[in-house]
Amino acid sequence: MDDVQIIRCLKSGEIDKIGLLVTRYQIKALRVAFLITHDKHVAEDIVQETFIRIFRNVRQFDENRPFEPYLMRSVVNASLNVARREKRLVSLDGNTHTVGNLLARAALVESQSEYARIEQDILSALSQLPPRERVVIIQRYYLEMSEKEMAEALNSAPGTIKWLLNIARSHLRTLLRSERSAE
Repeated sequence: MDDVQIIRCLKSGEIDKIGLLVTRYQIKALRVAFLITHDKHVAEDIVQETFIRIFRNVRQFDENRPFEPYLMRSVVNASLNVARREKRLVSLDGNTHTVGNLLARAALVESQSEYARIEQDILSALSQLPPRERVVIIQRYYLEMSEKEMAEALNSAPGTIKWLLNIARSHLRTLLRSERSAE
């Protein structure tokens, strides 16, 4: 059953079908919320509340639009709101590997401890980025969204997304270099 069929079932009152959407997208949504908030329990609450909100408003959902980008945009916005409200965001005070290079390197590393260390370095550096920069990095590298999709999701011009990605990568490189040199 595809997303459109599930949405139609939900609109006709088959409330048990929400479980199909939860099963399909929960892990990805949790990952996104966690990467923004850095708190597992808060991320779980955000994702649960997002699914509940979507279910309550399912009658207004446009079946001609894909569900997943809508869900992920909702999770990102809710996560940013919670993070700002709870002051979980760390401002950037102050560049060696790109995220893509580090992720590729992590995939090739034989040692689980080395992989875990690299992953922790990335998460630590991400936590230090300003919210908008963190979101574009998560959308690009973790959600694998195109710049066009990112522009639509963030209601921004494509040029703004390119600029923001460039700035975020630069800040991330600086932070990763700092973490590597501290070792």
